[in-house]
Amino acid sequence: MLRSPRLPYNSVVYRQLLRKSRSLNRFQANRIASARHHVKRPYEFHIGCSYAGKPEDPTDKLRKVPFPEDTLIGGWRDKMLAWPKGVPFNTAGEDFFFVQEGVSFGVADGVGGWVDSGVDPSLFSQSLMYHAHRYSRNAWAGEPEIDPTMDYEEREQIEGWEMTPYECLDLAYGGVLREKFVQAGSSTACIISLNASSGVLRSANLGDSGFSVIRGTSIIYHQKPQTHFFNCPKQLTKLPPNAGRKFARACVDAPSEADVFETKLRDGDIVISYTDGFSDNVFPVEMLRICRLLSRGSGTEAEQVQGIADRLIEYSRKCMFNKSRVSPFESQAARQGIVTVIVALVRETT
Repeated sequence: MLRSPRLPYNSVVYRQLLRKSRSLNRFQANRIASARHHVKRPYEFHIGCSYAGKPEDPTDKLRKVPFPEDTLIGGWRDKMLAWPKGVPFNTAGEDFFFVQEGVSFGVADGVGGWVDSGVDPSLFSQSLMYHAHRYSRNAWAGEPEIDPTMDYEEREQIEGWEMTPYECLDLAYGGVLREKFVQAGSSTACIISLNASSGVLRSANLGDSGFSVIRGTSIIYHQKPQTHFFNCPKQLTKLPPNAGRKFARACVDAPSEADVFETKLRDGDIVISYTDGFSDNVFPVEMLRICRLLSRGSGTEAEQVQGIADRLIEYSRKCMFNKSRVSPFESQAARQGIVTVIVALVRETT
């Protein structure tokens, strides 16, 4: 497994991307847009997403104050929650996610230990995914396609317009640290980019969210969780202002501690990203069986991947509430009823 170098949060990455974007004049930008829309890509990806959060508990002592609907994050959150899916849950709970055409996507799980401090764990995960979306939409998901009619200077500028999942995670974390509405909190995260030109998957994972790559009848990659000790995952953290001794033992991990991974995908591969509500309750072999069964069904490929995502959520929830079942998390599983899954199907177009 590869590891990336440490980058500061103020981020050299952001300044580099900003310089690149400002150096392109309008004529060059139009040519870039033309290249992006007219060059046929060797790969395409069909994305499905599903989630289920716990219903509101009237006895919950935590007074939740979500991002207002008229704010950038609040409006974006509501658009993501409107994702057309078959599972009848309208909240992701402390989880959140993003899907950006290009293609990149990610999941985050707000750590619930902050509840005793009066902090809503969902604010951190929503903010982290919003900023990951915001940065990834303005950058290539890996090596870009190049218009062969461009001169050398133009090609050099576009080839430099690249953002890896690790860089995206680093920038998104910096965005959360600057977010005034998020006073404190922490979250795990898994961000993935899929390159439509090369078929390369890149990922950055911190904590016990994760992903798997299925090829045919096998799981060719399964992300291992990162933990400090049992049931304490690595996590990105924002401490409250003037944090004192009360938070002296809080886990404060950096994006540089994320596991990064890269592999070349093939036609028919299925990539599944999930929060620990899924991996704690569903064995990899069970996930494989569900994918194999539903990928043989009828319907469009977009319908198939959405069906897989919905079925994985439904099955994981059944496992959560089956008290006689020994889960991957063993008998001490914290079956909280919160789970998020993103499914991507890879197709070669040439």
